[in-house]
Amino acid sequence: MQTIAAGLSGIVFGAGLALSGMTNPAKVLAFLDVFGRWDPTLAFVMGGALTVTAAGYALARRSPRPWIGERFAWPTRSDLDRDLILGAGLFGVGWGLVGLCPGPALANLWRGSSEIFLFVAAMVAGMLVQRLAASRRATSTSGSVA
Repeated sequence: MQTIAAGLSGIVFGAGLALSGMTNPAKVLAFLDVFGRWDPTLAFVMGGALTVTAAGYALARRSPRPWIGERFAWPTRSDLDRDLILGAGLFGVGWGLVGLCPGPALANLWRGSSEIFLFVAAMVAGMLVQRLAASRRATSTSGSVA
């Protein structure tokens, strides 16, 4: 049931991206071009997303358990670490250079564009490198004796 719910959520998310035009890299880049032909559309999309998310969290916080699943998986960390800062920086640079982030990139795969496939391949490679680096760090710290 969780897989079905996740799939339906992904479909709704992708449809929202397509409907709002956020799968178009030129539209996203126009939002980032504050000194040129600025397009504020993305700000309205983000505002709508934050509103829906805030309402969803408020509803979830009042519920004793999730509708699907055994328990909520609330974040437990609130600190900033090197991985978070580097990841956020890389995300921002990639978004600013290409006009895509992971959601719209995946939603754009159906177009068959070689540029989109290259972006997604680079994104997946980055995820694999990060996972390998994190695994090596975990192995090296668990193997050391204090």
